[in-house]
Amino acid sequence: MANDPLSEAGLHYDELNKLRILEPDVGQKTTELKEECKDFVDKIGQFQKIVGGLIEMVDELSKEAETEKLKAIGARNMLKSVAKQREAQQQQLQALIAEKRMQLERRPSEYLPALLRLNNKLLHQGQFRGCNICQKQLHEKYLYRN
Repeated sequence: MANDPLSEAGLHYDELNKLRILEPDVGQKTTELKEECKDFVDKIGQFQKIVGGLIEMVDELSKEAETEKLKAIGARNMLKSVAKQREAQQQQLQALIAEKRMQLERRPSEYLPALLRLNNKLLHQGQFRGCNICQKQLHEKYLYRN
């Protein structure tokens, strides 16, 4: 076959006895390569689908993470706000307590003269028998305090 005039002209017979330009080995290798390329392209398509799904999933997860991050930031800011409100409320209550204490401290000294006059009046009329020790303590407590 090596001396075959058709082979020298670049023409060959295949297994079906059809006349071909390519050698049978080269034609077979070309067909195998074509099939391998088709398989490769199919696998690349599957890979692209898998990667596309993965990218979508990662995008969804990143959006959820961003949403949770914003919720956490909002919650932290709300906690700071609540803490500041409580601090302000505590200061207001402390100021109110101080004001009420001052009012309470002033009241006995305001009403003491009237109480003493009433006490003395009742003692003179005999309707009330006060205790001298109690009167003395009352005087000391409210008169000498200021």
